[in-house]
Amino acid sequence: MAVTDKILALYSRRGGPSYGEGVTQNEHAVQAAYLAEQSGADAALITAALLHDIGHLLHGLPEDIAEQGVDTQHEALGSAWLSQHFGPEITEPVRLHVAAKRYLCAIEHTYFDALSDASKLSLKLQGGPMSKDEAAAFAELPFARDAVQVRRWDDDAKQIGLETPVFAHFLSYLEAVIRVWI
Repeated sequence: MAVTDKILALYSRRGGPSYGEGVTQNEHAVQAAYLAEQSGADAALITAALLHDIGHLLHGLPEDIAEQGVDTQHEALGSAWLSQHFGPEITEPVRLHVAAKRYLCAIEHTYFDALSDASKLSLKLQGGPMSKDEAAAFAELPFARDAVQVRRWDDDAKQIGLETPVFAHFLSYLEAVIRVWI
């Protein structure tokens, strides 16, 4: 089965429920990719935006797991799964998008207040805002800028009723960046 078929099947099977944000996982993924596309991002960054939360669909835990005090580390799970088919230009922004939230809380005084309640709850479980030293180290990482951009699209991709293309619209971007292993 092609990876795009696997991804479509996963979102079809597990992407319907909301995850505490008023939109489904499918809607959230498509909105993030749509925002990336509208901003002129390249295929890799649009793909990272589309798949940044795929780890939530892979872990099989209940939707309210954060309310139970558990950090699923969906970013690491998603990045590891995606690394079977995609390079670091996709997997690193996915892996770092949670750290990017912690980073933005540390460097932008108004960022935390703009987070949704669900994002504030998960932030506590994910370690809270970075320290000054952690933020400086994060800023130096390869793909840190891309992760911050994915994070901003993630934050904005929670709009109930936003008109977007369907999930399949974004498959050409995935196909453009899939790694073929020989």
